Amino acid sequence: MVRRLLVPALSLFAVVLAILPASAQTLSPQEDQPLDQQLQSIAAAHHGKLAVYAHNLRTGQTASLSPDLPVKTASTIKLGILLDAAEQIRAGHASLSEKLVLQHANQVGGSGVLGELTAPLALTLGDTLTLMVILSDNTATNMAIDRLGLDHINATLRAAGLNQTVLYKKVYVPATGPMPADQPQFGLGKTTAREMAVIMERFATCRLSLDNSPPLPGDGPLCGVFLHMLRDQQDRNMLPRYLETMDTSEQGSAIADKIGALDAVRNDVALVTTKAGPVVISAFTVENADQRWIPENEGEITLARVAQAIVQRWSPAGLDPAAFPWDNPLHPPPVTILSRSTAPTMKPARSYSPSA
Repeated sequence: MVRRLLVPALSLFAVVLAILPASAQTLSPQEDQPLDQQLQSIAAAHHGKLAVYAHNLRTGQTASLSPDLPVKTASTIKLGILLDAAEQIRAGHASLSEKLVLQHANQVGGSGVLGELTAPLALTLGDTLTLMVILSDNTATNMAIDRLGLDHINATLRAAGLNQTVLYKKVYVPATGPMPADQPQFGLGKTTAREMAVIMERFATCRLSLDNSPPLPGDGPLCGVFLHMLRDQQDRNMLPRYLETMDTSEQGSAIADKIGALDAVRNDVALVTTKAGPVVISAFTVENADQRWIPENEGEITLARVAQAIVQRWSPAGLDPAAFPWDNPLHPPPVTILSRSTAPTMKPARSYSPSA
């Protein structure tokens, strides 16, 4: 029998829980062992190490492989910088519209475009964070670290319960001051697949408060701004590779993610919006034998196979970019539910402009 139910959700989790059987709502997340076996098979074929943590936000199911193995972050640590930016904006200590100035001293190589432009150049903090995410711009990252503070970023990570996630220094800048003994091993930053997934889940569910206090009025739109940055990430060769074939720059992606890459490292952390509900995938390949910087790099293909296996297992019908309230995860529109086993169908919320 078809039933219609309007769900006034306070958060994405509220919508998710509303469609689950009562018994499922009292269970802790369950490990999907057949999917774990698939991940083990993928890892066995990879010439290097693979660490994965995936969480189905609708069902609570998880899948994992070495989820607590400490790994090099490469540029995925920029998610931690984004989380601290959210905390400082919420506290009134920063603003997306405030002006920063690119100086020649902060220009570094690697990914991005700011290192190639003529300094001085004025940018907003919002523009700087956007470049840090969508192009993984290293110069923009250093500008953001200077503005937010390295110590403050790490304090935010600790307050979020991420005890294995550390940003050691600026990009392509020597470490200064006393460093932990493991800094040379990890370089820019250290994390685990599980902990980096936690950061993405905070944005997906808009759980920005570090002390579990109620959301602030501006939290939903702020999460929307950051999710759109992550959704516009330009490198699609890792987790998205086999999941999306359309031109996402015109159609809008079902995947918001942040990548990281070094010679022997390929990492990607993503929110994937499927027809069966949102899924977070955090996957890291390290000590890779294939160190070629080409699209066929084995680490990138391994990550693509991981994402393909997870989505085929949890959402055989595929992705749906319209099934997630990208503009404001705290206030999705009412949901029409046909049965308890039907995933929510959400229309995009009203767009938000980060001009203020």
